[in-house]
Amino acid sequence: MSNSGASIEVKNLRKSWGAVEVLSDVNFGIEPGGFLTLLGPSGCGKSTLLRLICGLDEVSGGQILINGADVAGKPAAERNLGMVFQNYALFPHMTIEENISYGLRIRKVPKAEKKKSVDRVAELMALGNLLDRKPGQLSGGQQQRVALARVLVSGRPLVLMDEPLSNLDAKLRVEIRSEIRSLNKKLGITIVYVTHDQSEALSMSDRVVLMNAGVVAQVGTPKELYEHPANTFSATFIGTPPTNILDSLEVAFPADLKIAGGLKLSECLFGIRPESLAFPAEDLDFKVRARVQSIEYEGKVFLIHMRTDAGTAIVVSYSGGSVPDEGEEITVGWNRDATHVFSRSDGKATTLVY
Repeated sequence: MSNSGASIEVKNLRKSWGAVEVLSDVNFGIEPGGFLTLLGPSGCGKSTLLRLICGLDEVSGGQILINGADVAGKPAAERNLGMVFQNYALFPHMTIEENISYGLRIRKVPKAEKKKSVDRVAELMALGNLLDRKPGQLSGGQQQRVALARVLVSGRPLVLMDEPLSNLDAKLRVEIRSEIRSLNKKLGITIVYVTHDQSEALSMSDRVVLMNAGVVAQVGTPKELYEHPANTFSATFIGTPPTNILDSLEVAFPADLKIAGGLKLSECLFGIRPESLAFPAEDLDFKVRARVQSIEYEGKVFLIHMRTDAGTAIVVSYSGGSVPDEGEEITVGWNRDATHVFSRSDGKATTLVY
């Protein structure tokens, strides 16, 4: 098995089906051994992008560089990468050992070397006592481990994963995503991972490519995407509950407030994470009045759902002791350093001038 990953860089990548452009000007990269996640809602183009990287579909323009070499015109078999699918794709008539070693057998790897490789990856994936069983005798989590083992045993430096955990229950997803991340670091392989689940993306990734409607909305570390959203889409997609977006006309703010680039306050939207909102709001920089619609208890916090007079929905993540009543009108607020500012016209982020 490989102990070093491959770098990958995508430059100005495009994909069209006839007159319909489904991917436009996509750019990102990851260093060898990195973990990069393609994140976004259904239909945003992330799985199409993965198919272009692995060679299942032809590109309409741009480059796909693996270790510096453009593979955009090469067939999948010449790209030296592995693929893990959502549906496991195991051979039901074969044993687990035969499933794992199938690629090695096709490549005519010597029997002793093949057994050594299978035994090692079976130990890594906790499958050693299951090698004589058939896939139908395994749980969903065990089958997914077999699918991962089959790719790992191939020694490919780059592994692509297309929503591999979506068929598992919540507990298994957390367990196996931890194993995938551990294997990424232990073996040094590069992983490109597709998901619509932001918790997977934020917990596993070195870098995240957030996509929306065929374009890249933002590229960065999980921390960068959470703390510095580049636009309103990033702000509202990343985070649970998502960022509140308020029209500046609904908000009471300091008289000396200015926006970078000369943008007028009337042309701005304010973004505030639910955990940054608080009440009472007398000593806070920004304030908005809203009526409590409903309250959810989440264990450590209450999620207070509110609505302003203009009809804007607000969610407050509240850990205080005294919770307002449904129907009560209160003023919530936040401070300058918790404020994200966006242009109303194009949704792009700008900054406050202090």
